[in-house]
Amino acid sequence: MESLRRAKRLLALAQTGLHYATSPFDKERYEEIEAIAHAQLAELASMDIGRVTELFAQESGYANPKLDVRCAVFDDAGDILLVKETADGRWSLPGGWADVGLSPAENAAKEVREESGYSVDIVRLLAVWDMAKHAHPPSIFHIWKLVFLGQVTGKDCALGQETSAAQFFDLENLPALSLGRVLPQQLARLRHLKEHRQADFD
Repeated sequence: MESLRRAKRLLALAQTGLHYATSPFDKERYEEIEAIAHAQLAELASMDIGRVTELFAQESGYANPKLDVRCAVFDDAGDILLVKETADGRWSLPGGWADVGLSPAENAAKEVREESGYSVDIVRLLAVWDMAKHAHPPSIFHIWKLVFLGQVTGKDCALGQETSAAQFFDLENLPALSLGRVLPQQLARLRHLKEHRQADFD
C-alpha cells in the first residue's frame, strides 16, 4: 500500500531528523512531522494513535528497518517445522526479532530451541526478504526477514511462552498460517531453495 509506505518513510525521516537536529526550532518541526506520521499510521492500520506512539517510543537514532530472523527446518520427508504462535493461535516458522549480542545465525538457532524444543545446526542462509515486497498484511514497521536453513541435532527443551506447539507439516497440507510472519508461497520457495542449494533476496 503506497500510502502506508509513505507514512513509514515520513516517520523514518522525522526520527532521523530528531537524531541529528541541534536547533530547537528544527526539533520542534521534526516532532510535528513525527506526530503527523503517527496519526497517518494509526489511521491506515486501524490502531489507536496512542498505541502507535507507544510502539515507536523506543525508536530513536538513525531510522533502520527491523530485523526478523527465522529458521526453516525440514525432516527427511520434506515436511517443514512450524510453531503455533500464542499471540494469534496460528502457525509460523520459528523466529522473531533479532537480539543484540547474537549473530543472525545464533539468533535463528536460539529461536528454534526456545519455540520448538529442537536444537539445530545452522546450515546456511536461504533468503533475505523485504516484507513490504511480499503479500503480508500491512505492518506499521519496515521489516527485513532473514531465513536460515537449520538441521535438527536433538530435542530436549520445553517450549517457551511465545508458542504452544511445534510440529512438522507437509507443504500440501498446511495449517492456518500467521500471515504477518510467513506466507504459504514463501514456505514452498524455501523448500525449492534448500533442494537447489540457492539463496533468495529482494
